[in-house]
Amino acid sequence: MFIQALKSLLAPLGTGLLLAASSCALAADPGVGDSSVTLGMSVPLTGPNGAYGKEMKEGALAYFAQLNAAGGINGKKVELLALDDGYETDKTVANTRKLINENKVFALMAYYGSSPTAEAMKVFSEAKVPLVGTISGAGSLRTPVNRYMFHLRASYADETESIVNHLVGLGITQIAVFYQNDGFGKSGKDGVVAALAHHKLKPVAEGSVERNSVQVESAVTQIAKANPQAVIMVTLYKPTAEFVRQMRKAGQVPQFSTLSPIGADFLVAEMGAKEAHGIGISQVMPYPWNDTLPVIKEYQKALKAFAKHSNYSYYGVEGFINAKLMVEAIRKTGKDLTREKLVNTLESNNFDLGGYKVGYSPGSHNGSRFVDLTVLGRDGRVLR
Repeated sequence: MFIQALKSLLAPLGTGLLLAASSCALAADPGVGDSSVTLGMSVPLTGPNGAYGKEMKEGALAYFAQLNAAGGINGKKVELLALDDGYETDKTVANTRKLINENKVFALMAYYGSSPTAEAMKVFSEAKVPLVGTISGAGSLRTPVNRYMFHLRASYADETESIVNHLVGLGITQIAVFYQNDGFGKSGKDGVVAALAHHKLKPVAEGSVERNSVQVESAVTQIAKANPQAVIMVTLYKPTAEFVRQMRKAGQVPQFSTLSPIGADFLVAEMGAKEAHGIGISQVMPYPWNDTLPVIKEYQKALKAFAKHSNYSYYGVEGFINAKLMVEAIRKTGKDLTREKLVNTLESNNFDLGGYKVGYSPGSHNGSRFVDLTVLGRDGRVLR
C-alpha cells in the first residue's frame, strides 16, 4: 500500500520533469534543428551589382556543400537562405526582417554594402542575431563596436593607406579621389584623406557619382581640371569603367587605382583587357589563382565539385572563407548552440582558416588587416 501511494506521488513529478525537458528543447534558438542549422544572407543577385552577390553566394554554397557531404558540423548540416536586395538599402532591411522573423534563421552572414548593412544593423542588433562577415570596410560599421557584427575583411582605411603609401613611395603626390556618394564611397574617401594627411598632403581634386549610376561627367570635369598624377577610385565596376573612359577622352592619363569592392573580373569584362590594363586594385582576400595557401586549394577543389567550373574570383574566395569562419565558430561553440554563445566564441578566439587568419575580442570585431596590392595585366589577369 505504501509503494502504491509513493507511485501516485511520483507520477505527477515525472510528468513535470518531462514537460520541463520538452520546454527546454522548445527554447532552443531559432534556426537550430535536430539535423540542421539555417543561416541567412542578403546580397545583390540582380541589378548592376548582381554579379558580386552571385559569386559570393556560389563560394559560400561550395563550402557548405563540401561540409554537408562530410556529415555537417556537430551532426547538423548547414542550410543557407540567400535573398536578393539589388544593392538597395530598403530591400536589405526588409530581407533582414524576413530572414529573422519569418525564415527564423540562426545567424546572418556575408552582407553586401556599407549603407545597406548600416541600416540592417538596427534590425539584427535589436533582435540580437549575429552577422558574421560584411562585404564592407566602412569605419561607420566598425566604430563603435557592435556586439552582433563581425568583420572578415580589412577596412577601407587599411586599403587606402596601402594605396597612398605605395603611390607616395613612387614619388606621386598629386592625387585625386573619385568616390561613390554613399557610406561605401565616403568611408573610402575619408581613408584617402587621412592617409594623405600622414604625408602632409591633400587630395588635389574630388568628384563623386551616385550609387547604381554611371553619370560621371561632373566628376570627370572637376578632376580633369587638376591634372592629377593619380586618381584613387572608391567606386564599383560600372561607374569606374565609365570614369576611366571619359578621363582618357579628356586627355587625362593618371595612374588609376581602386579598392577591393571593384571586382577585378567584372571590371575587365566591362572594359576589356586592353582598356583595363594598368589599373591598380587593392585586395583584402588571398590571391585566388594559385594554391600556395591551404584555403585557396580547398576553395578551388570545392568550387570545381559544386559549380563544375574553375572561374575563381576574389568575391568567390570571400564567400567561401566567410562560410568557413561561420562553421569554425559554430564548431567551437559546441552542441549546445545559441546566438549568445556564438558571439562569445567569436570574441574569445583566433581563427586560422587555412592561411587566412582572423581574430576578435570584445573591444575589436575587425578580424583582419590583410591588404595585397595588385594590377591588371595586358591580358586582363590580376598580377601581384
